[in-house]
Amino acid sequence: MGGSFPAAPRLLTVPGIDNSGRDHWQSRWERERDDCYRIDLGCWSDPIRNVWISRVDQAVHDAQGDVVLIAHSLGCHAVAWWAQLLGPSGAARVRGALLVAPPDVDLPGTDVRVARFGPTSQAPLPFPALLVASRDDSYATIDRSREMAARWGALLVDAGELGHINARSRLGSWPQGQELAALLTGKPLRRAELGRRAARIVARNHHRPQPPTDARAAPAGASRHPPDERPGTS
Repeated sequence: MGGSFPAAPRLLTVPGIDNSGRDHWQSRWERERDDCYRIDLGCWSDPIRNVWISRVDQAVHDAQGDVVLIAHSLGCHAVAWWAQLLGPSGAARVRGALLVAPPDVDLPGTDVRVARFGPTSQAPLPFPALLVASRDDSYATIDRSREMAARWGALLVDAGELGHINARSRLGSWPQGQELAALLTGKPLRRAELGRRAARIVARNHHRPQPPTDARAAPAGASRHPPDERPGTS
């Protein structure tokens, strides 16, 4: 008798500063899906990198099965640092990660709470990842996002002009994001195939984004820090 395909993974959301409010797509996914759960990172308004790393590690362990990490904003850096510190063996349960709108934590003069997560992790992620970036995100330019994707070994997904890809972007349940997440929850795909399928998803979007690419290092540049993630503003 042939072996069965592994059970569907649990989606674990990793919000940014001040948590994700009710209208944020992460919160909507949690309400509307029965496979999506939030990691309680704690100290939401005054994040400490090691605390967030520890909470991610505990949540992945407690899931008792495979997971896909769905991170937004500063949560992306918590995932990257956790993966660097734990390595491939510690991240063995992670099938993939959707990293949405990571800010530039290395930008001089950035909010001290964001700067605590700098410098940007330099280690390639030990699992497949899609980094979704917006061309008009005030907290990381598309070139800076491309550089982060290259460092982490992620495929860059240019989502067009969606701001910080949060509640203010008025994405509702962000169906495009759910389609991208679905690429990471099923049978593992080769990198090239993952890129092709992600490209088809973004091509249907009216913002006309560029297709996912294998990012190459580019000059960094951005401004300010991630916006409030409080309910109604995230």
